[in-house]
Amino acid sequence: MSLLALDSVAVSLGERSVLRDVSLSIEPGEVVGLIGPNGAGKTTLMRAALGLIEATGVCSLARLSDAERARAVAWMPQEHTIAWPIAVASLVMLGRMPYRGVGAAPTANDIEQVGRAIRQAGLVGFEKRPATQLSAGERTRALIARALAQATPLIMADEPIAGLDPAHQITAMETFTSLAGEGRSVLLSIHDLGLAARHCSRLILLGEGGVIADGSAQSVLTAENLARIFHIEAFFAQTDHGPVYQSLRVLDP
Repeated sequence: MSLLALDSVAVSLGERSVLRDVSLSIEPGEVVGLIGPNGAGKTTLMRAALGLIEATGVCSLARLSDAERARAVAWMPQEHTIAWPIAVASLVMLGRMPYRGVGAAPTANDIEQVGRAIRQAGLVGFEKRPATQLSAGERTRALIARALAQATPLIMADEPIAGLDPAHQITAMETFTSLAGEGRSVLLSIHDLGLAARHCSRLILLGEGGVIADGSAQSVLTAENLARIFHIEAFFAQTDHGPVYQSLRVLDP
C-alpha cells in the first residue's frame, strides 16, 4: 500500500501555473530525493501533497483528517525556526502529540521514542538546553529529531540537511536510510545532488512544471537531464564506494 499517492496534481499560485499533471507514489522502504532548481516547485509539491495549499487532482494524504494525517506523516518544513525557549527534550516530545490526549502524561513508549530520536540526531547531552540557544545546525537536528519521534510510516522534509556540517549531513541521510530498512519511508527535497545520489534509493527530478525523471540516480542524473534542467555539466560514476557525483561547470546558454 502506497504511503503517498498523487494523481494528476496541478497547483497554481496566483496567475502562475507552478505544477501540472504530477503523478507519483511513495512505497514503504524508500528514501526519495525530490530534486530540481530553485523555483521548480519542490516545496509547493510537498505542501500540496499534505493539503496545506489548494491543488487539483488527487492527493491521498490531503483526504485524511488532521488526526489521521498526523499519524501517517511527519512534516518538517523548510523554516527551521524555534520561537520559544523550550528544552530540546520537550521540543522532541511534541512529535508524540498525535498519540496522546490533551494534558496526558508521556507514556513509557513516548519516552523511548524521544530518547531514540535524540540519539539518532546526535543530540545526547542537549536534552535540557533551551532550543533558542542552539546553533542553526543544532536547531535543524532538533527538528529532525522531533520528526523522527513522531514514528510515522512516512516523513516528508523540506531541505532537512540545509545548514548542517558535512558529518551531520551524512549522519542525517544515513538515519533516513536506516528508517527505510525498517519499512518506513522518507520524501525529502535536497539540493546536494552528491548526497542525493549516494543515499536516496530513488530521485524525482522536477522542472518545466512537472516530473522530468523518476528513478535511480543513474537514470535521473543523466547528462541530458542535467543540461536541460540545471544547465550544468557534471561527473557521475558508479564506484566501489557507491555512486559519486560532482557538478563541474555551468553550460553556456
